[in-house]
Amino acid sequence: MGAEITYLYHSSFAVKTAAHFLIFDYYLDTPHGGGLSQGVIDPAEIRDRDVVVFVSHRHPDHYSPRILGWRREIAKIRYVLSDDIRAREDAVMVHPGQTADLGDMTVRTLRSTDEGVAFLIDADGLCIYHAGDLNWWKWDEDSDAENAQMEHDFKAQVDMLRGKAVDLAFLPFDPRQGDDALLGFDYFMRTVSPKFAVPMHSFGQTGFFERLKTDPRTADYRGRVLLYQSRGQTVAYPDFPD
Repeated sequence: MGAEITYLYHSSFAVKTAAHFLIFDYYLDTPHGGGLSQGVIDPAEIRDRDVVVFVSHRHPDHYSPRILGWRREIAKIRYVLSDDIRAREDAVMVHPGQTADLGDMTVRTLRSTDEGVAFLIDADGLCIYHAGDLNWWKWDEDSDAENAQMEHDFKAQVDMLRGKAVDLAFLPFDPRQGDDALLGFDYFMRTVSPKFAVPMHSFGQTGFFERLKTDPRTADYRGRVLLYQSRGQTVAYPDFPD
């Protein structure tokens, strides 16, 4: 099985699988009137697809309530929302450590080290992981004790995926962390070893991802990292279409 991955912005992606159109953490809907090729979701463009929208948490760089209006134009659409989002809509609300059976896919959640959840989705013969804000966040302004607790909490969640065959993982690689940006990415790649990984959470600074090609710590897996440069760019997960 394969997939087509379209970068929408920051941590937002559209993933087209054999039978579904998955959208993750969408919030930036400009330029108005734009379409998928510009990194914008136009409901009319995907009205005939089986759409599932995932939101990892309520932070404004991961969620916009405008997404809930898409149901007016898309007949077959479902929402899977972290339960820190207060939405009075028909949606599957999930909390950390939950497994939800949607009938045609299974969604498992992990606890974020910031807010909300990370998603592990089994659908159409693929296992897709989207971290949301689950990451090894290390900041100079935090105390040694705070950074040590962050490391512990992050590893505790990722370690639960040991032995899980993950096909595609969306992982934070945040330019604000500088050299420490690789901490969480590298630990996930070595602990879970997904077939392919996609860096995210760059606030549009995709040039920062070039470090994944040159940092000596990535030598063992850099050939399994899928990179992109601009909004609307599509990257093919191998063997799509099936």
